[in-house]
Amino acid sequence: MTTTYPIGTPGQPWGDAEKAQWLASQRKRRSYADDVLGAVDDLRARFDVVHYGQLDYGSEAFPLFAIRPCEWRDDLPCALVTGGVHGYETSGVHGALQFAQRHLADYAGRINVLIVPCVSPWAYERIHRWNPLAIDPNRSFRADSPAPESAALTKLVAPLRDRFVVHVDLHETTDSDESEFRPALAARDGKPFEAGEIPDGFYLVDDTEHPQPAFQQAVIDAVEKVTHIAPADARGEIIGSIVVAPGVIRYALRELGLCAGITGAKYKTTTEVYPDSPRATPQQCNDAQAAAVCAALDYVIAHG
Repeated sequence: MTTTYPIGTPGQPWGDAEKAQWLASQRKRRSYADDVLGAVDDLRARFDVVHYGQLDYGSEAFPLFAIRPCEWRDDLPCALVTGGVHGYETSGVHGALQFAQRHLADYAGRINVLIVPCVSPWAYERIHRWNPLAIDPNRSFRADSPAPESAALTKLVAPLRDRFVVHVDLHETTDSDESEFRPALAARDGKPFEAGEIPDGFYLVDDTEHPQPAFQQAVIDAVEKVTHIAPADARGEIIGSIVVAPGVIRYALRELGLCAGITGAKYKTTTEVYPDSPRATPQQCNDAQAAAVCAALDYVIAHG
């Protein structure tokens, strides 16, 4: 199955005119200030809120914040939790905030946890995968990144890069991946679109370079109590990658410029929740993300 995207000429990559046409079609559909900054403000009395940068897009400015314990201890290992790298993936943002609200205090004195709940606020408001430059931040975590979102996060974590022992990057796989975002990507790059299959359920992406199967299994076991795990398709794959264990695939995180590859952490995982499933509610998706973070931290603390 193929489809033609309404912007651009099939077979030709977008130029400035096509990117401008795409940008003009984007509309603000929700509020970063209300949904995210309001929740962050509510946490200030309990935690240290770090202003780590600002994105300026035209007349719009988006301050960037991270949350961490007030007592950050240099003798403790560090954990990184990121959400909203793809702004349209709602439970990544709200799951990270829910973890901070309900669970962050439980890890005080055991591990330093740095939470970045919304890496891509412009995309959060537009419910989109890209930033306004038509760039995917989650393919842009590399030197001289073309995505300001990716560059700001990389700068934030750089001083602690080798102290992180675990990184959990919170994502979703949605029906709109097939109806909008993958067709737009093919059009932008001048390539034909070939339809894929959206998995029904939660799954994880491990690191091809340094796989940690027992760690991934611990996260799957915890999330399975909250929502269902995605089965493999008829080819034994999830989104085109071989399923190496129930609900687990692997990507070359650093090579692909993915967020989960930005630290030197031994334990890395990217969560993928399926919010369009008739078997999952928005709250269940948030719960699954928070459960994944807790399980990852608990495993690392238990195994040193």
